[in-house]
Amino acid sequence: MLQLRTAGYKALDNLRANREFPPAWSSAEELEQAADRVMQRFLAERLEVSRALGAFFFLGELLDSAMRSDEQEIMDSSTVSESERHELVTALDRQNAFMGLYSRYATLLWPLVGEIAERTGRRVKLLELASGSGGLALALASEAEKLGMPLAVTGSDIVPRYIDEANRLACEKKLPVTFRLLDAFRTTPGDEEHFDIVLISQSLHHFTPGKLAVMIDHACRRKASAFVGIDGYRDMLLGIGMPLAAGIQGKTAFTLDSITSSRKFYSEPELALLAEVAAGPGRHTVFCSWPMSVMVIRFDGKNPETGISQP
Repeated sequence: MLQLRTAGYKALDNLRANREFPPAWSSAEELEQAADRVMQRFLAERLEVSRALGAFFFLGELLDSAMRSDEQEIMDSSTVSESERHELVTALDRQNAFMGLYSRYATLLWPLVGEIAERTGRRVKLLELASGSGGLALALASEAEKLGMPLAVTGSDIVPRYIDEANRLACEKKLPVTFRLLDAFRTTPGDEEHFDIVLISQSLHHFTPGKLAVMIDHACRRKASAFVGIDGYRDMLLGIGMPLAAGIQGKTAFTLDSITSSRKFYSEPELALLAEVAAGPGRHTVFCSWPMSVMVIRFDGKNPETGISQP
């Protein structure tokens, strides 16, 4: 219900007609400001569209507004120790494994990996941003080995504790995946390595619209063929189900973070807006398959609707 597709895409069309979208920008700073600004303008326009469409649409808008939050999650707080934050991201890995999400993510990615491998004639290099304790990167490396997929996986994060623990697990499991400290928003001298696919999962909602747009643009500057973002599906059912599933582990902070996350997920039209702001029109596709939303952006000129499995 909280996807608000009808009102959302109508609002985008109105902004285009008024020449407010997509905005012009020429630097990362301008991009961040433009993305934040146009998102606020979009939400205001969607409210007016929903009001005009009638009571049912306006009720959905009111529910979305009541649920929406910009509250920081506990795992993102600088006041929480790295060890406590690591416990939270490890709890998330356990939940994902229990729900079978990592295998779904892998199934979604394999056609894209195969397409790029066939076109380039070499092993595909995948960089995962905000990889946390490394659950998805390790799962992808393991599945790639079993299936003989030509994939080299690198995980990254800005939290040293996450990187140390993830590398320890990779060594323990004897998996060909490396984790390293990396800032998703900038390239440091000597760190200009090319990656074919830049991936971020379950973390899109941790970033403001402006920061997410800059992240997408930075993937393009790394000469990536594709950017893939996977996050939770914005609706009331997941908003109730996530905290219940998280509560099974008995960690109050993890349950509270699950509530906050479900309130921050981007809707499908919002992800489409951010993709077009950062990469321009015609390069992206966004689709939802409960309980996840998926955004695919192609920087190589390929059709964004090919090379990706839509469950």
